[in-house]
Amino acid sequence: MKHVFLLLLACSYLLHSCGESNAQTGSAEANPRASKLAAIEKPQLTFGFIKLTDMAPLAIAKEMGYFRDEGLFVTVEAQSNWKNILDRVIDGQLDGAHMLAGQPIAAGAGFGRQAQLITPFSMDLNGNGITVSNDVWDKMKPHLDMDDSGKPVHPIAADALVPVVEEYRNAGNPFKMGMVFPVSTHNYELRYWLAAAGLHPGFYTADNIQGQVDADVLLSVTPPPQMPATLEAGTIYGYCVGEPWNQQAVFKGIGVPVVTNYDIWQNNPEKVFAMRADFATKYPNTTKAITKALIRAGRWLDDPANRTQAVSILSRSDYVGADSIVLANSMTGTFEYEKGDKRSMPDFNVFYRHDATYPFYSDGIWFLTQMRRWGQIPEAKPADWYHGTIKEIYRPDIWRQAAEELVTEGHIPATEIPDTDGYKPATDAFIDGNTYDGKDPIGYLSSFAIGNKDQ
Repeated sequence: MKHVFLLLLACSYLLHSCGESNAQTGSAEANPRASKLAAIEKPQLTFGFIKLTDMAPLAIAKEMGYFRDEGLFVTVEAQSNWKNILDRVIDGQLDGAHMLAGQPIAAGAGFGRQAQLITPFSMDLNGNGITVSNDVWDKMKPHLDMDDSGKPVHPIAADALVPVVEEYRNAGNPFKMGMVFPVSTHNYELRYWLAAAGLHPGFYTADNIQGQVDADVLLSVTPPPQMPATLEAGTIYGYCVGEPWNQQAVFKGIGVPVVTNYDIWQNNPEKVFAMRADFATKYPNTTKAITKALIRAGRWLDDPANRTQAVSILSRSDYVGADSIVLANSMTGTFEYEKGDKRSMPDFNVFYRHDATYPFYSDGIWFLTQMRRWGQIPEAKPADWYHGTIKEIYRPDIWRQAAEELVTEGHIPATEIPDTDGYKPATDAFIDGNTYDGKDPIGYLSSFAIGNKDQ
């Protein structure tokens, strides 16, 4: 009975999308497609997201009809915070979600709530910034290099923040900054930026789950949409967050973005699409179909001609809900630092180029090294543990199956499937020039002056 229902559903979809006359005259051509759509085990799906611009592949896959093309009928729902989104995926209330890259990794590696989640699709590269209050910015500026026009030279290292932190400390005020979640890219990028200048961001221990042991700068969790208001209230003096919440600070005149995560780690992975491992096992055709739709969405988003339309879609209240002017500040190839200092930054939001959608093992291993560096993974692990752990979570095999089918269908060229073993080449494209090789996690950990070392 189930297969009959799915076949009827597929046929109904074909009539809707292709027209009744085409269905009558081209039935031989339509049959393979009807068969493919009938193979979808779970066509009705609900996905979660947080109101950030990097949820865009979900919005575009829905609005441009890519989910429908795969026989998927998708509802997307905004969630209140990252913990809620993780819990609802684990509990089965959501079929999948826009997640912090560290969330499925932590769930499988022993930090926080445990579950077996997988990532078949990486949603974007870059997209975050570090913003400080106007008062902190005024104190940083005397320590910055300026160009001939009198504007700060970028990227700005945290060295300029060191005397400000000391001034606050000498006045008896601990320096406080916000990030969005303990296993967020924002936490690790903020920590990396601070530590590169000799500012200790603190260790996590069993007795201090806030990660503030030995800290020069106290980091705490603030949900992304609340970042500007928390900064304005003086509860924190700076934060690391995704867009549009850095540009919102500029728009409101309450803070200044000082560095982007493109400058901290050029073309770093940001969010992922995650689901339960048993979902992918039970519904393999559905999982592949989801991945296909998201790959197409990422490709559409990276056409500059489409970004204005993307901004219009994301500005809707059922998606990000921010003013289109604020969204356009970063989504259309620019980024505004101090008010009026708008600079070209074509790679601030990358959704497809540079193999952005491919879930590289080396990207996931970087997050594992940072979890160990700051004590979220409390004990030393051998190199094989890093490789084995990430291969249970990151699933480039599913991505590749989806992409190869898209090639056959003429949606993408074969040249856009990377020839890789899942590991990117070693790179020194970090703000401190340190080299990261995903095949040598232990050596990488040992290269830092601040943080846990395992050799």
